[in-house]
Amino acid sequence: MNGDVLGPGPHTRVRRLPAKATYEAVAVFDIIDEARWCHVAGVVNGLAMSLPTLHAREGRTIYLHASQSNAVMRAIVAQGEACVTFTLYDGLRLARSGFESSIAYRSAVVVGAVRVIDDDAEKARILERFVDVILPGRAREVRPASDSEIRLTMVVAVEIDEASAKVSAGPTEDLESDLELPIWSGTVPARLVFDTPIPSADGAMATGAIEVPESVRRLLDGQ
Repeated sequence: MNGDVLGPGPHTRVRRLPAKATYEAVAVFDIIDEARWCHVAGVVNGLAMSLPTLHAREGRTIYLHASQSNAVMRAIVAQGEACVTFTLYDGLRLARSGFESSIAYRSAVVVGAVRVIDDDAEKARILERFVDVILPGRAREVRPASDSEIRLTMVVAVEIDEASAKVSAGPTEDLESDLELPIWSGTVPARLVFDTPIPSADGAMATGAIEVPESVRRLLDGQ
């Protein structure tokens, strides 16, 4: 499988509405990078479980983090392979029937080998990367992770072996026999909006003298 195409693979081939699928690396990466969180699945004590968590991508590697005692993360490490999913909610696609109505979305499914990041310096670098993925520029505004925080955190790397993306967008797909019905149809776009920041009221923040940081101002200006 070349670097520009990540599928289809045995675990990620899209069988339901395959016309909405793409296996192009750039499309998969765009969804991963825009998604604010992901879900990772594992089997814990015989039960399939899914965990929402934050992620960061570098090339074909996705980094996940959790506490050292996290059962799902420990399960995927023991398995040696993981399935990670990403979803972006883009709005409503309202057809003239409930059956043909749906949501607008972009999603990606990734399957790959798992390894634990044991080197403390590398863990510290990746954890700082997480901070900047959540809010670009924030890492230089906060204190670095302490040695104890680094030891308490598990960082897992998932190497992308195969992946697929699925996109549902555009006009609704009404039955031809429904087109003349006097029923409104169309799309209702949705997007994530950040509201006015609410400052903390304890410690040094209680003075009211600390301004909203540059990272937050850029976030709000970029909406």
